[in-house]
Amino acid sequence: MNFNIRGENIEVTSALRSYAEKKVKKLERYFDGTPKSDVYINLKVYNNEQLVEVTIPMPGLLLRAEETHDDMYAAIDLVVEKLERQIRKYKTKVNRKFRQGGAIKFAFANGNGSAAPTTTTVLDEEDEDDFQVVRNKRFDLKPMDTQEAILQMDMLGHNFFVYSHAESGATNVVYKRKDGKYGLIEPESE
Repeated sequence: MNFNIRGENIEVTSALRSYAEKKVKKLERYFDGTPKSDVYINLKVYNNEQLVEVTIPMPGLLLRAEETHDDMYAAIDLVVEKLERQIRKYKTKVNRKFRQGGAIKFAFANGNGSAAPTTTTVLDEEDEDDFQVVRNKRFDLKPMDTQEAILQMDMLGHNFFVYSHAESGATNVVYKRKDGKYGLIEPESE
């Protein structure tokens, strides 16, 4: 793992750097061999809150988590715990899904260090319930501009809103970001 540690409104000391590297390296035990990927760790301080973001891009898989806490070291611990939960939750699904794909076929390892088995377990069936669709909605996409879509979203009290753009006719999504600002998702033009 190649570490890329950045600090925003904080100086990344050698002690903080080594602590973050040591904690994130613990994730290697979940893989069959050391992953050869970059690890991006962003340490931020805003209004006495410590924020840690960790992103680990891998072939066919992206691990990402962020956590806030009053203490930077505690935030690092929390973000690593969150990444461990992600890995444990998805390792059987990923191995089953890519069984024929090959790229990350044996990316995750069992607790004993060997590659994950290819048999379906009871755990797989339980994980499938985590993504069960419990409600289905259908609605007409009203043509409107982005500003009107944001107003509609705010009036409904939702975090996102799907609409048809009045000029292009493309289906777009506006969403509310954690920082209180808005984002727009639109398809690439051909």
